[in-house]
Parts: sequence; C-alpha cells; structure tokens
Amino acid sequence: MVKENILIEAKGIWKSYGNNQVLKGLDLSVYEGETVVILGRSGVGKSVLLRQLMGLEKPDKGTLYVDGFQISDLEGTSLYKAITMMGMLFQGGALFDSMTVIENTTFYLEEHGDPRENGRMLSDEELRAHGIKVLKMVGLEGIEDKMPSELSGGMKKRAALARLIAYRPSILLYDEPTTGLDPITAMQINNLIKNTQKELNATSIVVTHDLRSALTVGDRLALHHEGKIAFIGEKLDFLKSDNPLIRSFLNDAQIRWD
Repeated sequence: MVKENILIEAKGIWKSYGNNQVLKGLDLSVYEGETVVILGRSGVGKSVLLRQLMGLEKPDKGTLYVDGFQISDLEGTSLYKAITMMGMLFQGGALFDSMTVIENTTFYLEEHGDPRENGRMLSDEELRAHGIKVLKMVGLEGIEDKMPSELSGGMKKRAALARLIAYRPSILLYDEPTTGLDPITAMQINNLIKNTQKELNATSIVVTHDLRSALTVGDRLALHHEGKIAFIGEKLDFLKSDNPLIRSFLNDAQIRWD
C-alpha cells in the first residue's frame, strides 16, 4: 500500500467523562485505503475515538479531520454532510428489533436515498433487490424476512455488517467486531471485513483487544495506552518491537513472533 493522502487525522484529542480522563492528547493519522487497528486491553477507552469521529460526541480539546473536514468544529447539517460516507459497525450490532433483517439492511437507503446517486430515492423493488444482494455478500441468503431475535450472535454481526455496507461508505469504523464470538465465527467476520475493504476500496479503523483479528485485517497496528497511541507501525514492526508496553500486550495475548 502506497501511503499518500491522510484521510483521517486526530490531533491532541482530549476527552473525559466526569472525573474519568479517557483520551489524553491522542494523535493518529490514517491514510486513504488502509486499515488501522487500534489495540488495547478491554475498558481503556479505545472506542471513545470512534464516537468522536462519527460526531456522536465532541472532544474536550483537540481537532479531528476527516477527508478535509474539521469535523470537531461542525454541528447539524454541516456535520451530517461531512460524515455521510462514513459508517460504523457497533459492538452489539445495534439492529432494530422491530424490523426484519432486510428492513434493517436497507434502512439508511430507504430514509436517505442512495448517497452515490445524489440521494435518489429507491423503489421498494430496488430496495429489496439491493438488500438481498448485500445479504448474500455476507453469507445470509434466505433469511431476509427473519427478525433479529431469530439470529445467532454471528448472524447478527453479519446482518449489521450488511447494513453498514449497503450504501457503500468509503470510511468504515468497527467497534470490537469479534467480541463474544467463537473462534470460527470470529474468523468469518474477519474475512468479511477484509473482503468489504477490498470491495469498497475503503479506509477503515478497527478497535479491538483481539490480536489475532488485528493481524488478519490490519495494515498497521496501533497500541492505545493511557489515553494515547503509544505505538503505531506495520504488523511486523509491531510484533518485533522492543517497546515494553507492546511486549506486555503480546505476552498477555499469548502470541509470539518466531
């Protein structure tokens, strides 16, 4: 991968919740077309940065840039326009319980139209055909009319991924995509993330504590420690680093580089 354009950039991001200071001057640059995985132990606040990037929260200090927009300063319609081509896979999937799988999958397109066709509204037939196509991409043929309550944990993750990619966003954010899944299902999700990256030619940030997942999907790996990115580098550089924080993390993950 040739590193040319920085698509996402965080500069000196601080974020606290009450007396709990979570981000402490975090810096991060993500290049167009790459997948950066942010690693760290559970509960250290890795997902907080994603919420800032999506505009769900505002940083206390610092600036966030996404595709040339300084989104940390935007509100309302301006913020919406800046993040239109960004999508997020939430840790729990966040499917709407009262909607069928295909209704979940096509929800964004039904509400907002196709962003790649200037918001053109799709007919019911077009929506269903597209929803079935996307569900097939994630291996969920024939379940389009089921309810989320009828799906296994792995199927819910895949349905949530189908909803994410249905409108073909160019920036993808993943919050702990393999948490709670058995190893076989987790690897299926990892492979879907890789295939989605290739299909959409997207730029992605994956937050996880799962090193095996990180090694499967990531181009560069970053270690989140005490509110900052303590290290970021290519996978081989990460695994062979003498940084004591990385050695400790790798030891805990019980993965060695031979």
